[in-house]
Amino acid sequence: MNTNEAPEWMESRFPLYSVNSIRSVYLTSSRPAIELMDRNPAVIAVADGEGSLQAANLSFELKTGSLLLLPRSLPVSLTASRNRPLHVYKLTIGIHERSEPPYALIRESEFVANGKIFLLESAPSILSRMEELFRNRLADSEARHLRNQLLLHQILIELLEAREPKPSPGEQPSMERSLAYLESSSSERITRGLLAEMAGVSPSHYSILFKQLTGLSPNDYLSRLRLNRAKELLLGGSGTLREIAQKVGYKDEFYLSRRFKQQTGASPSGYNGGSIGRIAVLLAPYASHLMLLGVEPTVLLSETNEYVNAEDVQPPRSMKFVNVGSEIEQIRAALVQNGIELIIAADEHLRELGLRAEQLRVVAPVMRISWMELGWREHLRLIASLLRRSDAAEQWLEEFSEEERVARELVHRGELAKEAVTIFVIKPEQLLVYGGRNVGCIIYHSLGLTPPERIRQELEERGDRFHSVPIRISDLPLYAGDRILVIVWPDAAGSTAHSGNVFGSAEWKELPAVKNGRVHELEMDDWVPYNPVSIRLQLRRAVALFTGENIGNQ
Repeated sequence: MNTNEAPEWMESRFPLYSVNSIRSVYLTSSRPAIELMDRNPAVIAVADGEGSLQAANLSFELKTGSLLLLPRSLPVSLTASRNRPLHVYKLTIGIHERSEPPYALIRESEFVANGKIFLLESAPSILSRMEELFRNRLADSEARHLRNQLLLHQILIELLEAREPKPSPGEQPSMERSLAYLESSSSERITRGLLAEMAGVSPSHYSILFKQLTGLSPNDYLSRLRLNRAKELLLGGSGTLREIAQKVGYKDEFYLSRRFKQQTGASPSGYNGGSIGRIAVLLAPYASHLMLLGVEPTVLLSETNEYVNAEDVQPPRSMKFVNVGSEIEQIRAALVQNGIELIIAADEHLRELGLRAEQLRVVAPVMRISWMELGWREHLRLIASLLRRSDAAEQWLEEFSEEERVARELVHRGELAKEAVTIFVIKPEQLLVYGGRNVGCIIYHSLGLTPPERIRQELEERGDRFHSVPIRISDLPLYAGDRILVIVWPDAAGSTAHSGNVFGSAEWKELPAVKNGRVHELEMDDWVPYNPVSIRLQLRRAVALFTGENIGNQ
């Protein structure tokens, strides 16, 4: 064997790839646009919201789940839709085109070959991987570093495969496939023949099967998708009526107005959230926001019918619970039966539950409010603005701010003001250090107490968006402060025996806070919910815990 020759299995004629950077970019009404340009190709993935990207003479509409691959050295402008925040992840790809032997014949990377913008209307798996890559961008172990490399290459593989020629619509025909295509492509020109080909049946038979499956004709189904999408854009203040008409698939604003009046009896210009009465929410937190604003949800889509009751909010009287684990047909039927006019959800929750906004849009407009990228105050303000109840929200927030001020003064009178406070959460399979959400919102933001140094750095960068950091038991000394708050999550059977792995460890027993008796065990149900009602209760509980004072009814 000639040892000067590279083994065949090592030979590669393609570049090597790395992550140059990954950023989280968030645009709101106070910062509605940003200019970007990179010397390397970049991937923009829309985590939440709506907006547009302009480059040269081109403009691309951005919506949750969409993705763009940008060529190198291309100046672009990102703009959020009016009254609708836009959150994107931006991944810059490092391309290392080796030239030394035996790589003299290296092929040009396909990510820079044609110099054009590539758009994917929906790329949920790439978005999910980019979210994970961002959360773990500061790899604390070689295993995590390799996992990040794997995520990068999975993203690149999916991008390359997406650019390859697509299979014809006739492959793997099914009604479900045609319905999914109709839901995701409702703004495009769609023919019954194309849908029938996807389903593998004749056009006439397709209409019969479609009606049996959905209860509507294909044309009626498409019309509802388009009109409810138009309602979403109207509620979000996204453009002129003409622009909205073209975005949803209608030729002009006159045709949209005619169809809108046929369905609602009113013109699009008169449509607003103040006239909406029957609302469904996905998961309980947003139900709490509505109740605080004096609006009782008609339907709660959740895995449980548990609800936070408090003395300053009337409990729900007639709200119906629909298990979100039901089949999509059952969920849609329940929404129709209850006359739902608006659905409020978060894309993060939809993805976790295996649902898509398009599946629910045929019933009512789906207003998506990001869960993890916004704090509870922004949640409340956005929902209040949507329903024309901003005055009520601001009055409540003003009262809460005064309560925060009083609480902060009480807590800072004692020694606690000089201590670093850590929040540990022990789950059956995971040990976490909490950041600026849940009880961390009260401890670090409302009361202004000092977090451990590593948490402080993340809070400065990400604020309310920073939820937690997973750690190992061996990491306890790196995060433990002078005082510790600890929450134990029970397992599926209700047992907390797994906490013994932490409490019985040598690392835990040697922590100064443990030795000095400065550990407080908190109840999960009292301290974890994240909504205005629960946050206020947690503030009062924290003051009572640390000072013995009572600033409100417990």
